[in-house]
Amino acid sequence: MAQDFSPYGIHVPLITPFARDGRLALDALEGLAHAALDGGAAGLVALGTTGEAGALDPDERRAVVDTCARVCREREAQLVVGAGGGATAPAARELAGLGGRPEVRAALVAVPAFVRPSQEGVVAHFARLAADSPVPLIVYHIPYRTGRSLDAATLRALAAVPGVIGVKHAVGGVDQDTIDLLGDLPPGFAVLAGDDAFASPLLALGATGGILASAHLATARFAALVDAWHRGDATRARTLGHHLARLSTHLFAEPNPTVVKAVLHAQGRIPTPDVRLPLLPASEESRAAALKELAAVEALP
Repeated sequence: MAQDFSPYGIHVPLITPFARDGRLALDALEGLAHAALDGGAAGLVALGTTGEAGALDPDERRAVVDTCARVCREREAQLVVGAGGGATAPAARELAGLGGRPEVRAALVAVPAFVRPSQEGVVAHFARLAADSPVPLIVYHIPYRTGRSLDAATLRALAAVPGVIGVKHAVGGVDQDTIDLLGDLPPGFAVLAGDDAFASPLLALGATGGILASAHLATARFAALVDAWHRGDATRARTLGHHLARLSTHLFAEPNPTVVKAVLHAQGRIPTPDVRLPLLPASEESRAAALKELAAVEALP
């Protein structure tokens, strides 16, 4: 797989809105996609964790990708699609299904959960996937969900795999391996912030952008945060970063994407705040707190 795509900027991992009868609200999804791009997002992510991909059936998953692909084609925007599974063979089959979709620039693939492979096993997994994948791969490194943390040496080994173009970095903070990786980043390997509250520190250290659920809201502010760090305007970046981190903390006060959906529904942008079990809708307290913090962000000069 040729590495012909380098992800940058803010990507919004879209929620999946549901109508009152439980079916997909595709018109609302399309509206969210356009709004994210209008706000300055460089691209979209379909079928991420935020999209409740595991709760969608195959036809629903296909409809979500079709909708996002159409918007990205019209807007000439980047589209990344979540794919993968708990073992290499099923992940390869899912990636193969992305072939023939020119709008899909890359796949976001998590380290296999529950299996807890060795560091070498993780590299072998992605090498096998990348060899046959029709699109480049972004490693989704989120150890508090997968149970397997990757050290900086392993991430560099993944960067050397042809067809692996970056990592969504969501380790729950900024640790020593984060410092080691960004302090000596392999050429052509993108680091995208994946923990919303830690996006600003990651950008300050050299991340190229972020895949951030919080950027459904105040999208232009998140885009401005990336721009400020890349321009070296630390004063502006710190102000934005502190406010956006507080917003993200409120949006993640309950399991993602429940609070994001509650706020979007309160804004009239989706028909219901519904999520699918085992998730439960966000509380009124969390919704109100997030809306209050969002107002503070939107009031920034």
